[in-house]
Amino acid sequence: MMENHKYAVVDIETTGHSSTNGDRIIQLAIVFIENNKLVNTYTTFINPEKPIPLFIQDLTNIAESDVEKAPLFEDIGAKVLGMLQDHIFVAHNIHFDLPFLQKELKRVGLPNLVCKTMDTVEFTKLMFPNLYSYKLQDIANELEINLESAHRADDDALATAHLLIKCIDQLMKLPLKTIELLHKRSFQLKSNLSILFFDVLVEKRKQLVSEGFLLYRGIPIKEISDEQHEETDSLSFPETRDKKIELFSKSIPSFEEREGQFELMDQIQASLTNELEIVCEAETGIGKTLGYLLPAVLYSFEKKRPVIISTYTTHLIDQLVSEEIPKINAILETNVKVATLKGMHHYIDLYSFWQQVQLEDESYDETFTIMQILVWLTLTEDGDLTELNASGGGQLFVDKIRRGSLSNKKEVGANDFYERALRKSEDCHILVTNHAMVMTDQEREQPILTAGCAMIVDEAHQMIHASMSRGERIFSYTNWKYVLGQFGTLDTEQLLQKLELLHVPLSIQIQLEKQYVETIEKFDKAVSFVIDAFLQKSKRNGKSTKKTVALDDLELDQTIFRSVANSIQVFIFSTKSMIDSYSKHVEDEKIQSFINEWQYWIRELVIKVSEWDEIFLQNRVTEARWLEVDTRSIPGSLTVIKRPLNYREDIRKALMTHREVGAVIWTSGTITVPSNRHFITTQLGLGTEIPIYQYKAASDYYSGAELLIVENMPDIKQVSQSDYIEAVAEAVVQTVLVSEGRCFVLFTSQDMLRKTVELIQDTHLLDDYMLFAQGMTSGSRMRLLKSFQRFSKSVLFGTNSFWEGVDVPGDALSVIIMVRLPFSSPDDPLFKKRAELLTKNGQNPFSAYSLPEAVLRFRQGFGRLIRSSSDKGVFIVLDRRIETKSYGRDFLQAIPNIPVKKVSLENMVLELENWYTDEG
Repeated sequence: MMENHKYAVVDIETTGHSSTNGDRIIQLAIVFIENNKLVNTYTTFINPEKPIPLFIQDLTNIAESDVEKAPLFEDIGAKVLGMLQDHIFVAHNIHFDLPFLQKELKRVGLPNLVCKTMDTVEFTKLMFPNLYSYKLQDIANELEINLESAHRADDDALATAHLLIKCIDQLMKLPLKTIELLHKRSFQLKSNLSILFFDVLVEKRKQLVSEGFLLYRGIPIKEISDEQHEETDSLSFPETRDKKIELFSKSIPSFEEREGQFELMDQIQASLTNELEIVCEAETGIGKTLGYLLPAVLYSFEKKRPVIISTYTTHLIDQLVSEEIPKINAILETNVKVATLKGMHHYIDLYSFWQQVQLEDESYDETFTIMQILVWLTLTEDGDLTELNASGGGQLFVDKIRRGSLSNKKEVGANDFYERALRKSEDCHILVTNHAMVMTDQEREQPILTAGCAMIVDEAHQMIHASMSRGERIFSYTNWKYVLGQFGTLDTEQLLQKLELLHVPLSIQIQLEKQYVETIEKFDKAVSFVIDAFLQKSKRNGKSTKKTVALDDLELDQTIFRSVANSIQVFIFSTKSMIDSYSKHVEDEKIQSFINEWQYWIRELVIKVSEWDEIFLQNRVTEARWLEVDTRSIPGSLTVIKRPLNYREDIRKALMTHREVGAVIWTSGTITVPSNRHFITTQLGLGTEIPIYQYKAASDYYSGAELLIVENMPDIKQVSQSDYIEAVAEAVVQTVLVSEGRCFVLFTSQDMLRKTVELIQDTHLLDDYMLFAQGMTSGSRMRLLKSFQRFSKSVLFGTNSFWEGVDVPGDALSVIIMVRLPFSSPDDPLFKKRAELLTKNGQNPFSAYSLPEAVLRFRQGFGRLIRSSSDKGVFIVLDRRIETKSYGRDFLQAIPNIPVKKVSLENMVLELENWYTDEG
């Protein structure tokens, strides 16, 4: 039997975050656990002898009336202390609850609580390393733990108690070897989880069960059996409308015929059969994905080769595989073999990970991430590191163990996740990949996307971004300092000093140190040179601390950049040849790990110097280069970005082999704008002879939508930025309070977004809502979106880049507020460079690029709102130019024919109230 620890799971609600500043506890709850079972609970309100702030009342649902007759903390402090003694103190984020409680005990003259602790945030991150969020409410949703009302101590403590039990159960399920590896590192954790790891270890060693895990150098990995698929009888495409209805109705009980979807299917079927290249724009509501999947699957059965489907984000890949393919399986009563293939760097390199496990950990973050990965390897089927939710510091470790082209394949053998993905990709019906993979395949000596019989490019307009990102080069000062800092000097405990392990002669060590110091000096001189030139140029540039300047405007002397590149290359050459010569004779695994560490950082330096060369020493007419800096943090914030503006050739080369093999079908929800039908296809390098087919949703699909133009917003040109932001914040707050959240707010400037969100936070008017803001809330775009979807009372603030390819079905989104029409800023260096090139070609940058780009973004923004015929949504435009400028018509014509109303801010609130009343 496992040791029976007694746990006290505690949660408190308070008037604020700091007991030192006079904040007090207003509710305390304790749930007692013995033998992994809940045995008792204690909960009480506490009179804080001070008012409860309104936003805390909203958040916790605890009113003044709940606490006015409640005991004071001094009345119950001794009792609480007595109850908690002899228990392990458990809380979700123990660094808040325990110190707060200790300070309260001290305040009323009671002794400190002396106890062992366990933090369920730390424990959950270890046991469930692939959850998207570790907020209690999100975890409860994900792990199906009942949480009646979050931010109430009694409910939160109960949910935390159930979470603790789930984590212990999960720990028990892990293989013995994993638990041994975890236990070894568990003493570095911030709470006393090592007690539990030890108990479970003792218990596991008594069990003699076969565990069904593979072992790689002593590290357990989930065993995946290759799926067995029977050969599919050739099914024929349902040519007629009746056959399609019959096929769909069988498996989709409430199937509604969509004329556009059937037409799209027929067109794609014809294109596949005749090996043609076409473009299909399928409006939201068509059912585009099923529209192309059905003919693609049937064609693949016939050809006995995969159809390749390329999409933009990892999220869309997962959506295709987990949601859409099962629908096709049900419709066709078959089992479609699907493989996903992402870039090599998405996958873990097991050998590199094993080596890192042998080394001494550098930090808590590193220890913790290693422990997370040990658990994750027992859960993952794909070895795709994007599944892992590592902390910011942990990401640096994750980058060290990504699969690279130089990884030791023989070492890992059949367990290599990337090789496994490649094998699956050769034997499947549908191969799902991303645009980045399609773009880079053209450079491989042996391309890997060669098995296909046709190619479908979904989210086609995003292929432009994929090409642009591929050609993008970024210099980040902090990143460079981090890489250069790994080598250190002979006095610091970095790589150069550790050369003693290899018995490198002192004379060579000194020579390397001299080269290294010289490199650092030249690098720092070059950075100072750039910053001085930049500061002189940007003195007169407004109040914002974030500055952007085109690199070409700084007229920098190339010599200094060339000397940095030369110096780094000398250092790379000397160290590489020395390390390579020593690595041939090493048997000791610890020393081999050290050599691998050297080789890793030299490879990083090789990548860095090539980026340096491309950014500072190569300047092409069709590329934009600019520098970004925050004047509050120089040189730390210094970033230089270089981006290509001509991607047609790049995209053409990437698709060349696919065009030779069979059909190429480009599809997207938004690929045209009314004034310029070929705006996107021209950028994709497609000639005007390639047909564009458009499929519109049924006329009643958008019956639940309306557009409101707020006509009494101030004109941004007539008022100060702070006055305008005040008006925007007011409009957002009023809208959110009526709609009760479920709201996207779209900005064109990160600076305005930040200032608006900060102003809203200062007012405390939306403290009852979850506010997620791009660039302010940590986490990736998809993580923010998932967090937003979890809460009905939530608002998501983003800029243009956020909205593309984002899908929020159902009532998770009911309002979109567009703060300004989504034109690129005329000061954006990328836009400036593009305008310069267009002007040289005799084109008007506004009509040829700026307007169609903004209209397309407007369409995409609107496209997020209505995702099914039962959806209701309001699109609010705060920019009066949509009615005062002649080009406003272009925006309104680009979206479906829905009611458009011009209203004042006051009337907008009434309009929304009526809207939601009708909805009810």
